[in-house]
Amino acid sequence: MNLLQKIEQDNMAKLSEGKRLDNFAQGDTVRVNVRIVEGNTERVQAFEGICIGKKNAGMRSAFTVRKISHGEGVERVFPLYSPRLESVELVRKGEVRRAKLYYLRGLTGKAARITEKRDVVAKTAE
Repeated sequence: MNLLQKIEQDNMAKLSEGKRLDNFAQGDTVRVNVRIVEGNTERVQAFEGICIGKKNAGMRSAFTVRKISHGEGVERVFPLYSPRLESVELVRKGEVRRAKLYYLRGLTGKAARITEKRDVVAKTAE
């Protein structure tokens, strides 16, 4: 590991400490809490939707979340190590077979749903 990678890893650890960053993947429904600054006041706003893509690039890692708000599709790209990011909570796991779910942009209603991943528990013979 060279010097730049060590510095980047230290910065990532420093920026992610004290935050709740659940392990999530594409197709999962996540709730992202972001600090919003309005004038001289700050508040935390939640954005809940389906993660349609992730970019794993060290400090420049980001993920895209899509939701339908009042019949209109809204997408936001969140940098994973942003100081404005409070937490990323996993709401439900989704079962998908693609890395980028951009095809959801053209779907509406029930067609845009993603099936929930069920945990398979191996039954042991007694």
